[in-house]
Amino acid sequence: MPDVLLFSQLGSSTVHLLLVLGVGLTLRSWVNVHDTLHRSILLGIGFLLAVRYIWWRGTETLAPPGLTLDMLASWSLFALEFLALMGSVSAFVIMSRIKIRSAEADAHETWWGESEPRVAILIATYNEDLEVLERTIIGAKFLRHRNKEVLVLDDSRRDWLRDYCAQQQVRYMRRPDNKGSKAGNINHALDRLAEDPVPPDFVAVLDADFVPHRGFLGRSLALFHDPDVALVQTPQHFFNADPIQHNLGISQSYPDEQRFFFDHMQPCRDGWGIAICCGTSSICRWSALREIGGFPTESVTEDFMLTLALQERGLKTVYLSEPLTEGLAPEGLKEYVTQRARWCLGLMQIARSSLGPLSASKLRLRDRWSVIDSIFFWMTSFPFRIAVVVYPLLYWFFNIIVVDASLPDVITFFGCYFLWSFLVLRTLMPGMFVPILHDVSQLIGAIAISRAAFTGMFRPKGHPFSVTAKGGDRTRVTVQWALMRPFLVLLVLTLLGLTIGILSDRFAFNDAGDGKWVVIFWTIYNVFVLTLTVLACIELPRRERHIADLPDRAVFVVEGDIRRQWISAMNMDEARLRGKIYPVGTEAKLRIAKIGDIPATVIAETVDGNRVRLTPTPDQREALMLRFYAEGAAPGIGRAQLGGILAGMGRRLSFSSRR
Repeated sequence: MPDVLLFSQLGSSTVHLLLVLGVGLTLRSWVNVHDTLHRSILLGIGFLLAVRYIWWRGTETLAPPGLTLDMLASWSLFALEFLALMGSVSAFVIMSRIKIRSAEADAHETWWGESEPRVAILIATYNEDLEVLERTIIGAKFLRHRNKEVLVLDDSRRDWLRDYCAQQQVRYMRRPDNKGSKAGNINHALDRLAEDPVPPDFVAVLDADFVPHRGFLGRSLALFHDPDVALVQTPQHFFNADPIQHNLGISQSYPDEQRFFFDHMQPCRDGWGIAICCGTSSICRWSALREIGGFPTESVTEDFMLTLALQERGLKTVYLSEPLTEGLAPEGLKEYVTQRARWCLGLMQIARSSLGPLSASKLRLRDRWSVIDSIFFWMTSFPFRIAVVVYPLLYWFFNIIVVDASLPDVITFFGCYFLWSFLVLRTLMPGMFVPILHDVSQLIGAIAISRAAFTGMFRPKGHPFSVTAKGGDRTRVTVQWALMRPFLVLLVLTLLGLTIGILSDRFAFNDAGDGKWVVIFWTIYNVFVLTLTVLACIELPRRERHIADLPDRAVFVVEGDIRRQWISAMNMDEARLRGKIYPVGTEAKLRIAKIGDIPATVIAETVDGNRVRLTPTPDQREALMLRFYAEGAAPGIGRAQLGGILAGMGRRLSFSSRR
């Protein structure tokens, strides 16, 4: 009889799940993703399912009160899950609106008339190599906006950079100390600009590794037609793969981790009037900056705090969702994790600052909510991700049932909520959410970020600004043992626990009833997540490659022999050509439209052509930089491609050398 009852309950739960699936698969046919009502309905249903799920978790799945390990484990996981779910619900509310300003920018191009506003372009730098800096400086110089001045703000006081800036005819600044880190560096420049006979009307900020597209200033300035707009932020795109993309072999099939925020969350935030400054790729009105006294220095994330300082004065911060800059993502996993931990620390410092959500400032309720939403993200998502892989081990090794639930109930309550949320995100943000990879990207930095969250919340002062290292030698395999070790231990324990639990019934295997299948599925899922996380900690060699580049035509000239060939890959120093094969050592010219004849030497034969070394002239080098970084569409991948992901990870798991 119990088996029959279980079967009937399972069948009923499956029907619920299929109903959600059926409705969810129709969404794309009738939902207008830019319509607030449509978005609100979809996310409102998600909110109700979330409330339904958490009510069930809190009333039916927890261990009974008492001084027991079961109670401690069960209630602590529920507390973490509840807080993480509150963060998700807050994100749902934000996603219910969206603002796309491209039409507004079109309508107000050149609103200034014949007199172009004067723009100071600030490039803050600390220890970056010339190879990184020259791209940004050249890109800034060749912006189409004429009335501009490029300033390189050197916090390392390098003479060679001073000489290079003189050669490029851009303004070089250094200061006697590094007080205030990046914000202090920018403020020093603002004070010097205030002493000029004609100060700028606007100030653009670029990180040392971010190259502006040629239309960056013109498109962004268009939104300043509204005199209340103090800051315009544009998205960050990356011409290289981040460490997770690269190390898992999915750089051409899976978007970088920041696409969700810049392509979707920022336009949604803008819909609520809470778009935030993200440091680089932003423009601020000069008068607004002087009104608030420059960039705040209370937090290592001075950009978010700048947003709040402007909003407190009743000024607008808006977002233009167009690819107008592209930069260098951290290529090393340590740098990647350090960067995220710094962002987390900075947000915690803001939470405890004079512009925090509970401060006596003049911030609007929505501005305070913006900070609270970010606090929930950093303080709950990452600790919960750690808990998700740790808590099943309590079942296998210590006979502790953390979630006392039957399989039908899990399908009915959790399954319906998760599936609906997934289908809604798939509709509103296509190609953004691949569950396992999403969990890997969170787990890999979860320990460092969780530490930064609690350190920053309870001890916000006295933390140095940590600069994210960019570039460097990436030609060898590097195992990040310090990052890998905890995940490798958890993977071994998870596999051991699963094996013992399946082969032996002396643990809680039978005590959980049919809920054992829930734990088994949970554990198997964790095996996949942990395996990919461990693999991501093995850094593979990489070369500079522009992942957005498509094969292009060129002419290869060898002693009067002219051949049309395809450029299948190219960087500043090398190119791979498809076509006639020439012997190694052949001297030639590679003729590229708008660049000219670049001296080239064949350095290797390939199955379908050659690899050639390029020695461009200084003018040709500048032209190549503009071609690679300052022109064209956004680099990288905009949405996930499931076939490519499976193929890439298949090669990675097989340790294939084919890239």
